[in-house]
Amino acid sequence: MPSSLIHQRKRVMDQTLRSYYECVIVGGGIVGAGLFRNLSMQQVNTLLIDKKDFSSQTSATSSKMLHGGIRYLENFDFHLIWEALHEKKLWCHLAPHLTGEKHFAFPVFENSKRPLWQLRIGVWLYDLLSGFKNPKHYMLTKDECLQKYPDLNPEGLTGAGVYSDAIVDDSRLALEILFDALTRNFHSQIANYTELMDVQYDEQSELYQLTLKQQNNKIVFCKQLVFATGPFTDEILGKFNLFTWKPVLLPSKGIHLWLDIEAIKLDGPMVMQTIDDRVIFVIPQKRGILVGTTETKVKEPFFDQTANTDEINYVLQCLNLYFPKANVTTKNILSTFAGIRPLVSEGGGDLGKTSREHKIFRPHKNTYVVVGGKYTTFRVMTEEIAREITLKANKSYNPLLSSTKLIANAVEKLNRPTRLDLEQILKNESPKCFADLVIRRLSIPGKKHWNFSPSFDDFFTEYLPLMQKYFPVTEDEIRAFK
Repeated sequence: MPSSLIHQRKRVMDQTLRSYYECVIVGGGIVGAGLFRNLSMQQVNTLLIDKKDFSSQTSATSSKMLHGGIRYLENFDFHLIWEALHEKKLWCHLAPHLTGEKHFAFPVFENSKRPLWQLRIGVWLYDLLSGFKNPKHYMLTKDECLQKYPDLNPEGLTGAGVYSDAIVDDSRLALEILFDALTRNFHSQIANYTELMDVQYDEQSELYQLTLKQQNNKIVFCKQLVFATGPFTDEILGKFNLFTWKPVLLPSKGIHLWLDIEAIKLDGPMVMQTIDDRVIFVIPQKRGILVGTTETKVKEPFFDQTANTDEINYVLQCLNLYFPKANVTTKNILSTFAGIRPLVSEGGGDLGKTSREHKIFRPHKNTYVVVGGKYTTFRVMTEEIAREITLKANKSYNPLLSSTKLIANAVEKLNRPTRLDLEQILKNESPKCFADLVIRRLSIPGKKHWNFSPSFDDFFTEYLPLMQKYFPVTEDEIRAFK
């Protein structure tokens, strides 16, 4: 990144919050980040806040994919698939350092729900909905499958369809979108570990008064208010008397496993169809093999979810049905993570059949609540809101701005970070704890993913004094990190 932009970003991050903004966004996941960038590019002065770290919850616990949703073909969600495939292609262009298109194999067995000829139609339709901009699909015979995936179960295997989707560093993309916005509008600001405590509305001035909790309470005024709070929406909106809010979400928990790269012999990502009609992705990456996700009902609290033993064993069971030769066990697990999807309730209880279309609610004058949707479509989910807010601010709306390539460049995470990398992140990206730095800023999911010399503990202990200038951390905390 040019040094002038680094300086500009640092200046913005160091500012204290002002008393007035045209718009305040509550929620620093991918949807809030996308809206923040769009409004900032339209020169609408905006504040984004998050109770935890930016992109530390749902937007950091996805399957790390930009995808149309091959399984949504069964529900005839053609518009959603079309939209998602085009957004996938766009972000592969806008952020190529964080994304990459891959071919995914979908094996078919004699007892599969859909025979091979139906899958052939499905992958062709998937390419059609992409406007034939996807890398072209192809089919594999049984022998070709076993040659590319030698650990795959040969019993009853009839072949596979191979189609294209993309992988993404989900948390890092959300962060870079935020930081990119700050370089384009110095009057917009972001604040992590900042909780919305109270909302009042003055009819005469038509302003919202927000009480924000950081180290001390801060009063902020704004004209427009947006909640992009994902699975926490019902809880948050229900706290404030100003809004008459009825729950709209059907929360769904999903877990993922990171396996060591040698656990399964794979020549690219694979899709597994489970015995209970779920889809689990198996995606080899630099950091290991990512496997997930599950889909189960869950009760609050939703923050900082973890994978339990039953969920882990379920994923391992599915893996070993597909890859019996690999005999994957808990010994192959490098780390796990879990999160909550903000599915919109449609009156039924089937999580797998619930639509991923987003919905926008307006519970009060100049207040917007966006829920549902999927990671891939975050940009288009908020275009309607961005247009309305921009026009209300007496500015012209340019729909092309949000399709502009990111200015920011990611710190190279595939190699060992350097002191310069750490200094740049600590100064400019507002980590407030060790996990913020390691997991979200450096994209290191856990200690077992570190395969460089010196060891994880020795490397970060060496830079302990540097980190302590920005947040409290001890050598014991580094050594206890998993």
